[in-house]
Amino acid sequence: MVIHDYKLGTMTEKQLQSRRAVLKTAGVTGAALALSGCLSGDSGGDGGGNTLEVLHGWTGGDGAKAAEAFFGGFTDEYPDIELDERPIGGGGNASLDQTVANRLQSNDAMSSFAGWPGANLEQYDGVLGDVSEVWEEGGLADSHVQEAVDACQFNGGYAAVPIGSHRMNDLFYNVEVVENAGVDPSSLTDIDSLITALDTVASETDAVPLVMSLAPWSILQTWAVVMLSTQGFDEYMNFIEGNGNEAAVRSTFETLEEIMSNYISDDAASSDFTELNQDLMNGDAAFIHQGNWVAGSYIGEELEYGTDWGAVRFPGTEGMYGLHIDSFIYPADNPSPEETASFLQYTGSEAGQVAFNQYKGSIPTREGVPTDNFNQYLTETIEDFENASMKPPTLAHGLAVDQSTQSDLQGVLNGNFADPYDVDAATSGFMDAV
Repeated sequence: MVIHDYKLGTMTEKQLQSRRAVLKTAGVTGAALALSGCLSGDSGGDGGGNTLEVLHGWTGGDGAKAAEAFFGGFTDEYPDIELDERPIGGGGNASLDQTVANRLQSNDAMSSFAGWPGANLEQYDGVLGDVSEVWEEGGLADSHVQEAVDACQFNGGYAAVPIGSHRMNDLFYNVEVVENAGVDPSSLTDIDSLITALDTVASETDAVPLVMSLAPWSILQTWAVVMLSTQGFDEYMNFIEGNGNEAAVRSTFETLEEIMSNYISDDAASSDFTELNQDLMNGDAAFIHQGNWVAGSYIGEELEYGTDWGAVRFPGTEGMYGLHIDSFIYPADNPSPEETASFLQYTGSEAGQVAFNQYKGSIPTREGVPTDNFNQYLTETIEDFENASMKPPTLAHGLAVDQSTQSDLQGVLNGNFADPYDVDAATSGFMDAV
């Protein structure tokens, strides 16, 4: 069970039904896992004491170095706290989510776990504690961007602390490959120019023009950025709010079909994005669209920005910042409430956010953080966030739609648009889902 829900604001009846269904599936009831209150919690069970147990999914090249720096910094700052860091990789956080669900179902809460804030938190209603005191004591509401402050609020308080933000509308490229093809990524201003560039790479080099996984979440995030590119911000927002235009949805699928039918690799169905991103780093591919966690891989491999790899906004999305937020979430019945409070204070601090984001390929949600430790790409990303006129929430990673709707959308893609590409069925399915 993947327990995600993303839509901010007042819950609809569909969201309420989705939440009830998820909690029923998980076997979680209010009696079994009651809300603990502000930094209170029973340290019962066998895992109590002051051991801080934190679960996260940063195990690969796009996150392991960031996690090491982040948790190492915490240990240096709080040497008296016994840290039990538990990285759980696999399945694009599916394994982590399943482990969290199982633990909460069994009334065996961990101290904290990495997860998406926003309406995703609704999926844990009844099993989350309130860390408003952490926010108040650390002045976090005044020091973090408003989007992150809003996303971490829950049931009149705060249930999470943000750790960083990823941008979702980047197009990354291998500098040598595009230069050999005679393609200038900075000249790509719309989807037609992108397709022309992919054609050029195919004809002038042996590299794959665009690497892309056919995992449903990967297709969904690429569909979203193609819609933003070709149909615009307003049509995208209308769609995620349940007022989608069928012609705009269909046109997005037609464009995506053209790209996926002609320019992605033959092993797209059997490879995950980390493997495909490695092809780009090796010079076997020209472009990849992903969240900028892939920049964490480039940073970790000490590849030089501008010389080995580069990034532009996905053509047609200039002026936008595709919004994604990561956080650490606070469960109720917390086994180490005081230690967890210290950990969350560190998460929201300048030191914690610099340690993590400089290697993760993300940017701090804390404002005014010096950029001395960030490379040119991340410094530019921070500036772009501050200047962006539009911040469309991510459709595949936490903010745009509730868990039930996202699951429906991914089911449509898995059944109708993971090769062969059925535009009619996919369009109908997306319109029904929202």
